[in-house]
Amino acid sequence: MVFAPEVSRSCVLALMGVRADGSKELIALAEGLRESTESWAGLLRDCRRRGMRDPELVVGDGAIGLWRALTQVFLQARHQRCWVHKTRNVVDALPKSAQPGAKRALQEIYNAEDRDHAEKAVKDFGRAYGAKWPKAVKKITDDVGELLAFYDFPAEHWVHLRTANPIESTFSTVKLRTKVARGAGSPAATLAMVFKLAESAQARWRAITAPHLVALVRSGTIFERGQLFERTEAVVA
Repeated sequence: MVFAPEVSRSCVLALMGVRADGSKELIALAEGLRESTESWAGLLRDCRRRGMRDPELVVGDGAIGLWRALTQVFLQARHQRCWVHKTRNVVDALPKSAQPGAKRALQEIYNAEDRDHAEKAVKDFGRAYGAKWPKAVKKITDDVGELLAFYDFPAEHWVHLRTANPIESTFSTVKLRTKVARGAGSPAATLAMVFKLAESAQARWRAITAPHLVALVRSGTIFERGQLFERTEAVVA
């Protein structure tokens, strides 16, 4: 999972990963520009130099630079757009009177029982809001592949994969500390503060559900409808 919070006018690029035992770990922090492909690519290349393999899935917000950088450094990684950020963007494109219903319709998509039902919910959303607010609907339909990528992973992991909340919640503490201190000082001081706060929070991060499935995901095992896909080999007499 990745995040790029703006702290005291500095932007800190952050990368969190999941270990084979299901625990979450802070992988990297760096100062950079939120939308800069160069900044994100530099961070990702550093991770590769340190031995990081192509991730199975990267979860992040709409930072264009991140997704472009991934195609340069980790070509095999699949992309998952954060549903919290996407919902916020869609709702902001609608009048207030339509927002409550739209939120419920979006929840029908990412809480669907499987990809087929999610795709149907996307079509329902388009029919309900497309005539009056096509730009809002386009925010979903243009990114539908990256919004529904999590459905190709174990159902037990879906709640962890559809948003960047685990890392965002940590940075809410960073923002609060910066506000109380009225700034974090120099960029170096900001980065050091973020690292220490994240390091402290890491001990409290909840491991993902069904950690035993992480190794299967990492080995390329196929999951369908959230369940382990087992091939049935034909028996030849």
